[in-house]
Amino acid sequence: MAPSSFKLNTGAPIPAVGLGTWQSKPGEVAEAVKIALQNGYKHIDAAWIYGNQAEVGEGIRQSGVNRKDIFVTSKLWCTQHRDPLAAVDECLKELGIDYLDLYLIHWPVPLAANGNDPKFPKRPDGSRDIDEEWTIAKTWEGMEKVLASGKARAIGVSNFSQAFLEDLLKTAKTVPAANQIELHPYLPQHDLVKYLQDKGILPQAYSPLGSTDSPLLKDPKIVKIAEAHSVGSGNVLISYQVARGVVVLPKSVTEKRIIDNFKVIDLTADELSVLNDLHKETTKRFVKPEWGIDLKFDNWET
Repeated sequence: MAPSSFKLNTGAPIPAVGLGTWQSKPGEVAEAVKIALQNGYKHIDAAWIYGNQAEVGEGIRQSGVNRKDIFVTSKLWCTQHRDPLAAVDECLKELGIDYLDLYLIHWPVPLAANGNDPKFPKRPDGSRDIDEEWTIAKTWEGMEKVLASGKARAIGVSNFSQAFLEDLLKTAKTVPAANQIELHPYLPQHDLVKYLQDKGILPQAYSPLGSTDSPLLKDPKIVKIAEAHSVGSGNVLISYQVARGVVVLPKSVTEKRIIDNFKVIDLTADELSVLNDLHKETTKRFVKPEWGIDLKFDNWET
């Protein structure tokens, strides 16, 4: 029987399947959140950079589900690394809630807070305006202050490779509770997932279905497994992550798909083996911003 939740290293439970809200357009995301919460979801994944947190908060309120029964995540953007306390206050204000269940460093890339753009500042040559005088260790100190303030009940990271985590753990007083990364059968990141689990850091999968019009949904081997269970390919991709002990965050704004995505099936050992090995035939990373620094991920150039 597939688990419906996992435990963070804080001891707090976290629902295994959450609703992702990245690229959910204005006018759509509040309804999507409401539908999700009214149909069994208890986990909403948000971020300041998505620009839709006010609507996410609307959806939470419209759902009628008690706040204490919902696990809410948000993320510290790259231009906010110098002041996570101020950034979390902004998130809470936008969402209309008093605390986050999880607050993540969105990318290990500090950008200039006073550059020429509040989200993606650039230098005159067009490259990213990296805050060279700042370190991720200092950012984490700020995140630990957020944790101590009670404004977030757990803190973690996102898009951190093993190398970046090892560097962070040299000075961290608090081990990150989670690392949210791109995960799907074309990019299973087996070694990184095992490393995280060995360290007590819960892996979370974003883009578990790939991208828009993803080839994953039409992959013959995935389709064959889906047909054997009388479900869609999306259910197989979501269930795959849960089976390997990973929180999974599918995004949708379509009512039927939101409801369908919540159904987790039990995959056989043979089916899991097929999914685990698909990357040997096709390796694909769908999310790869050009930061101008080496994040030390395998397959980053793919």
